[in-house]
Amino acid sequence: MSPQSNVQIVIPADQVQKRVREMARQISHDYVGKTIHALGILENGFIFLSDLVRAIEVPVVCQFIKPKYRDDIGDVLEIFFSHDLAIQDQHVLLVEGILHSGLTAEFLINDLKARGAATVKIAALLDRQSARRVQLQPDYFGFLVDGTYLMGYGLGSREQTDRNLPHLAIAK
Repeated sequence: MSPQSNVQIVIPADQVQKRVREMARQISHDYVGKTIHALGILENGFIFLSDLVRAIEVPVVCQFIKPKYRDDIGDVLEIFFSHDLAIQDQHVLLVEGILHSGLTAEFLINDLKARGAATVKIAALLDRQSARRVQLQPDYFGFLVDGTYLMGYGLGSREQTDRNLPHLAIAK
């Protein structure tokens, strides 16, 4: 049985792609004459980042980070960079699959500014404002969502096989 037969499509693939292109147009307009340092937040943001940067019409440098939460010592957040970020005086665009509590994004914004980034903005495919724990809004977002767990288009958990779906869906 196909994994797709166990899901209900919430946002179809064509609607996702249309919104990603619209976001890319706005980002390209806002960064005319500049290079964007797109910082993809793994794992949920990897497909969104891929489609977004291909549609952006200004130069883009791609890098990735992977947040890791440690439960053994409370709400401690560790961020792993693939290498030292060369972002001094650069324009950084954090790219998230879903902006949830905002804690990770707020931490990263503060860290990147402390490292000397000229600007730091957030692009999120999904914005779950109802779960926000800090005063933070994405500069660019695709869709507002409620508390429903969505999968597909890069979203999911390590145990799921549905990250590769071209649309956003919920389990039946």
